[in-house]
Amino acid sequence: MVLGRARAVAGLCSALLAGVALTVLVLELASRDLDGPGYVRLRQAEYRPFTWFIGLISVLTLASVITLTIKAYKHERHLIRPPVIALALILVAVVITIAVNGPINLEQLTWNPSTPPANWSQTRDHWQIAHAARTIALTAAAVYLNKPANHGWKR
Repeated sequence: MVLGRARAVAGLCSALLAGVALTVLVLELASRDLDGPGYVRLRQAEYRPFTWFIGLISVLTLASVITLTIKAYKHERHLIRPPVIALALILVAVVITIAVNGPINLEQLTWNPSTPPANWSQTRDHWQIAHAARTIALTAAAVYLNKPANHGWKR
């Protein structure tokens, strides 16, 4: 099968990205008990190590899913639906990141942990809701790429 390796790589990368997103979601929910200064210190401390790591996994996932989609289109068109759906879901997550989470991340880097802005909790809530939405999209993409399906989509 032409798609075997491409599907395995895309499935692995997407599962890894969804796992990281789920982990961040759990950490964010755990941070809801922090006061403003504690939350700002946590977000600023996690920004640098998480950003490059999640960025790398995101690029690998996007590249592998695009590769899988192209291979499916060229060689086994009847199998194109799962990678196209997964690609669309990953792009939804990218748009959420660019429109909501990324700008908030940059804004939070400028905050003084000793005196967070008055609306810090509303900004946190906005970030967390957007992150939950992109986590759902990434998890659904991983499911589409990793589940055996009918019509010849086999491992």
